[in-house]
This record gives sequence, C-alpha cells and structure tokens, in this order.
Amino acid sequence: MIYVADVELLKKAGGMYKLTRLVSQRAKELNKGAKKSVEIDSANFITIALEELKQGKL
Repeated sequence: MIYVADVELLKKAGGMYKLTRLVSQRAKELNKGAKKSVEIDSANFITIALEELKQGKL
C-alpha cells in the first residue's frame, strides 16, 4: 500500500524531500534497535516513524 503524506506531516517536516529523509533516517534507527516513542500496533518501521512525527515525538 502506498501512503500519501497528509498536509500536516508535510508542514511539520518542511516539505516532501525533508519528510522522506526524516522518516527514512528514523526507520533505519528503529531497524537497528532504537525504541519507538509511540504506542502503535504496526511492526512497519516507516509507519512507526510517520506516527512519531504526527504525534510530535520525532
């Protein structure tokens, strides 16, 4: 499934390129064993990173 970023996430990140870099970097950190800072049922690192950004914890 392709996730299209909503306007809120784009504003928080400062644009599509920055959003992509920020989420990608955080997903890599999570993959290496970093603790997630949000409660979410998903095991997908990109989904977790997007939720962290959405909640302002990234």
